[in-house]
This record gives sequence, structure tokens and C-alpha cells, in this order.
Amino acid sequence: MTGGAVTITGDRAAAPCTLHSFESLVKQKFYDDTACHRLSDSGMFMVQCGDPTGSGSGGPGYRFADELKGDETYTAGTVAMANSGPDTNGSQFFILYRDSALPAAYTVFGKVDAASLKVIETMAAQGHDNSYGDGTGRPRNAFRITTASIG
Repeated sequence: MTGGAVTITGDRAAAPCTLHSFESLVKQKFYDDTACHRLSDSGMFMVQCGDPTGSGSGGPGYRFADELKGDETYTAGTVAMANSGPDTNGSQFFILYRDSALPAAYTVFGKVDAASLKVIETMAAQGHDNSYGDGTGRPRNAFRITTASIG
């Protein structure tokens, strides 16, 4: 990301289909040079990325089913799929930079390490423009994925 390296460690046991899709998109360079288009700093503390259009409505052209157990927790460092309802996963995902109380409706497929969490926290501290009108908005800084790779 523009603020520094962010490393995601996937959890294949918890979300094999989700992680496979994510890795496939990374290999296709789908995420390269894309903006993280949404930031929330109230209630849900996250940055949302993965939309190649930067509009919040873009995706890879396919959807896949949720991989939920019903007891998901959303702590700082969690990486989960963003969705618009049940079984509408595509390419958009979010990274939580603080613990957030969310319903068990978002497939958790990984975590970021402490150094990566610090990058997200630092960038999130710059706030958003409230452009979505729901307490979230576009980040005020250049929150971008420059290059995504599998290590």
C-alpha cells in the first residue's frame, strides 16, 4: 500500500474458496494500482479495498458463496470479504484496524501482522471525507494497493 507494506496471511482452513479466489485475483494483478475506496472510523473500524473502479460497486465479474461458521469475530487485523448480502462475495475486502462488533456475515479469510496493522492505523488516522453519508467515506490520503503479490 502507499503507506507501507501490508502482509496478509490467509486462513485456508477457514475459507478455502475465498482464499483461492483472492490468490487467483492477485496472480492476475487484479488488485495492482487500485484505490482503497472506503474508510470507516466509527463502529466499524476498517478500510475497504478490492474494487478496480474505485466506486464501491466494481468486482471481478463473478460472485461466490459465504464461508461462515456463525461465530466469526472481527478483531483488529482481521481481513474479511465485503459483501452486499448473503453469497455476494467478489473481490472487495476489508481490513479492520480496531476490534469491531459486526454480525457474523462477513467471511474471514486472513489476518495482517502487527507491522501491517500499524500501516493501516496510521493511514486511517488521516480520516475520510464522509462521502458515503453513513459515517464512512473515501480516505483523505492516497490509500492505494500499488502491487499485490503472493510470497
